[in-house]
Amino acid sequence: MEIKERQFEITSDEGFISLSLDIFRHQFNTNPVYRAYVETRDIQVESVKRLEDIPFLPIEFFKYHEVLCGEAPPQTTFKSSGTTGTERSKHMVTDLSVYRHSIQNGFAKFYGPPENVQFLALTPTPEQGPDSSLIFMIQHLMDLSLSPENGYFLTNYSGLTARLKQRRRPDKKVMLIGLTYALLHFAEQYPGDYSPLIVVETGGMKGQHKEITRDELHSILAPAFGVETIHSEYGMTELLSQAWSQENGLFSTVPWMKVMIRDINDPFSYVKTGKTGGINVIDLANQHSCSFIATQDLGRIHENGQFEVLGRFEASDARGCALMI
Repeated sequence: MEIKERQFEITSDEGFISLSLDIFRHQFNTNPVYRAYVETRDIQVESVKRLEDIPFLPIEFFKYHEVLCGEAPPQTTFKSSGTTGTERSKHMVTDLSVYRHSIQNGFAKFYGPPENVQFLALTPTPEQGPDSSLIFMIQHLMDLSLSPENGYFLTNYSGLTARLKQRRRPDKKVMLIGLTYALLHFAEQYPGDYSPLIVVETGGMKGQHKEITRDELHSILAPAFGVETIHSEYGMTELLSQAWSQENGLFSTVPWMKVMIRDINDPFSYVKTGKTGGINVIDLANQHSCSFIATQDLGRIHENGQFEVLGRFEASDARGCALMI
């Protein structure tokens, strides 16, 4: 069975570990950038037998190198948002069917089939953000939904209000997914009781709104939309999988994705459950780039296996999705 068929068939921790080690060896052999990084760490491939032994590529490498396995040309290149004068991360994807599969299966795990959901977006349109992996995800979910009521409303708050007040089909959930700053601006200008509604914030505030904590954010958004909880999505340009939070800012991963927390002072070791550290992500959907990424996010894992995002390292660049605007 090929890798892209195996990753979405994982049913156990043993299966995840086995495939992670297979992908590590595959990427060491076919990805020149990752291979050079592993060799610089003076790590012998045969000594890597646990997830903790796998070297995680610093996420900054996606800014300055072509992180790619093999010689197949990319079907698309996703790019991160970036401030003026900063280098944007570039994630070259040679098989978009893997990303589509990850989006569809991952979403269904938490919310059911996208065919049963109407999607409203407070983000740029695909034409305004053609190289955004977030907008690609939203558009793919809309394509699967086939609801004529789907739409983008970043520049049309009054239109979104009217759409939210429309009579709902009883067999369709309604999800509003948006950049954090846009959700805040809408909530300030058009508060109302829009339930039943699923509100998902995707991050994205830097440079657009005063920084606030996630708890403060949710305490503002929930009453403004007339809902009990605010959901969140955790993703980034360099990943082809998302984690989702349905309450309290606690994220769960899909079976082919795992978060590990590295020690802040010793980035090659890991902290115990409940301790704060840097977030390392294994994303087995990243089969053609690098599945093992050391992010610049800070977080901790809870006893129930969910993880929390607590902020970013102070020295890291601003990477809010809002900067796409």
